[in-house]
Amino acid sequence: MLVDLLLLASAVLAVGYVAVARPFDRAPLSLPLVALLAGVALGPWGAGVLDVPSLAEDPEALEHPLRILLALSVMGVALRYPVHAFRSVARPVLLLLLVVMPVMAVVTGVLAWATLGMPLAAAALVGAACSPTDPVLASSVVTGAPAERDVPARTRQIVSAESGANDGLALPVVLVALAVAGATSGAQAALDALREVGGAVVLGVLAGAATGLALRRAEDHRVSSHGPRLVVTALLALGVLGASGVLRLDGVLASFVAGLAFNAAATGPDRTQDVEVDEAVNKVAVLPLFLVLGAELPWQQWADFGAGAVLLVLGALVLRRLPIVLLLARPLGLGWPQAAFAGWFGPVGVSALFYAVLEHREADVSAEVVAAVMLVVVASTVVHGVTTLPGRRLLARATN
Repeated sequence: MLVDLLLLASAVLAVGYVAVARPFDRAPLSLPLVALLAGVALGPWGAGVLDVPSLAEDPEALEHPLRILLALSVMGVALRYPVHAFRSVARPVLLLLLVVMPVMAVVTGVLAWATLGMPLAAAALVGAACSPTDPVLASSVVTGAPAERDVPARTRQIVSAESGANDGLALPVVLVALAVAGATSGAQAALDALREVGGAVVLGVLAGAATGLALRRAEDHRVSSHGPRLVVTALLALGVLGASGVLRLDGVLASFVAGLAFNAAATGPDRTQDVEVDEAVNKVAVLPLFLVLGAELPWQQWADFGAGAVLLVLGALVLRRLPIVLLLARPLGLGWPQAAFAGWFGPVGVSALFYAVLEHREADVSAEVVAAVMLVVVASTVVHGVTTLPGRRLLARATN
């Protein structure tokens, strides 16, 4: 019954979006935000139609849906980039991954410790989970005709590529936090990170290149068309994710690398047409997740945080990312307006929930940790969703 209601509500939202797509693009709302608000309205604090288990108490119920959604989403991000295009943003993306992401983890962890009074180990887990930017929410900012009109192409490429790459590469940060929390040793965390990340890269390259070559061969023999290509790339993401699970590798990173390798091996049309996979994920597949999230927000636990909840949200939104990106504007090759845009729009979303679930499974963390991560995710979904349109317009005025 619950699954049926989720599917029905998601379908209504998706059809409604299609019906009013053009006005919606000009509204200060993102589709994930609309789904989140719909979940609140339909949940126990609203109409009481959706009654789902407490996500803060039992987050592992979402582990597999989150993995699948992230794999499809990062695959879609990778499909936007032919190899030569990704090379043009490789330097700033590496800087964001190697410098900015660890800083975001530390800043958010310190904020959780200072505002909520969490033990340092628990605060480190909150910071690690919130360190990656989210490809689902970021796509609402940097894709579509309004974004192409208002945001410089290089800025869009940097934000998008970072959101795809850091979802998988946040795993070492999370493993370090688990070591701090005592769930594993530092040496074991380092070995696990090397094995899972290195193996994911190898698996992604092999699977993506093999699929791209096979598809190109089918194209040469005129046995494939646009529709099957879209299906193949989605199946590639799912297949790589499954293989990663069997081999105990970083499946999200493997899916992203597979998308890049696919682009390197496939033909030109594959590289441009398959971005529709990403659009479908962000506009449809994400809806049930945000509906569930909105229906089961841990309001009581947030109330127990007191004023610290407000301080954590404000700190996470303003201090987690924006200052360090502004500081690195020149090395990133961005002007001040572009750096402010990229610094502000580093949303926390599906990937943070995924890593909170992983932490819960590996360290049996308290519901307080999961509730804190959910608080940052919801705040980011709301604030970044509302500021997307004015943010793009401000950037357009500043750069024209």
